[in-house]
Amino acid sequence: MSIIKDLRKQRGLTQAELGKICNVHQTAVSQWEMGRTLPDSDSLSILADYFNVSIEQLLGREKSEKKRFFIPVLGSVRAGMPLEAFEDPNGYEEISPEMALSGEHFALRIEGDSMMPRFCPGDVVIVRKQPDVNSGDVAVVLIDGNEATVKKLIKKGTSLMLVPNNNIYEPTIFSADEIERLPVSILGKVVELRAKFY
Repeated sequence: MSIIKDLRKQRGLTQAELGKICNVHQTAVSQWEMGRTLPDSDSLSILADYFNVSIEQLLGREKSEKKRFFIPVLGSVRAGMPLEAFEDPNGYEEISPEMALSGEHFALRIEGDSMMPRFCPGDVVIVRKQPDVNSGDVAVVLIDGNEATVKKLIKKGTSLMLVPNNNIYEPTIFSADEIERLPVSILGKVVELRAKFY
């Protein structure tokens, strides 16, 4: 079944890795992908949950209607001084199936002006959940356990620097000690900006 192969490759998994997730041998995954056998009901459930698709899609029976993916807007995040990040959904945003397959996502609404002109108040950012990002990525960073902010993140040795776009604001630098003590943690990488026009 080529759909299993496509889903596996989009996640960057080997046949052996997918086999471990489904508690089967790599050869079983190979047989599925070549269409020689079908996954049993347990494996179908695991695959559907893992790839966030329906069993009908896995079996190729859901061709006419594409599944739509919605993620919660978890509240506002200040692009300036950190603002408490709310967990109560404040609406939903639709994302593409390809994005949905690349990992878990959430959305946040921008407040503040420190990331202007690129990010403006009212804009929504789509964030892929991940505990680390590359230096230079725009990330959502959690400070002191309950305050989130959107900034360009620069790594300097063991320190982290949060850099605003707006040059009237100064970068904030956290030492290794502050990162552990506060703590400072990365919630995810900003992968898309949805600008709002009024």
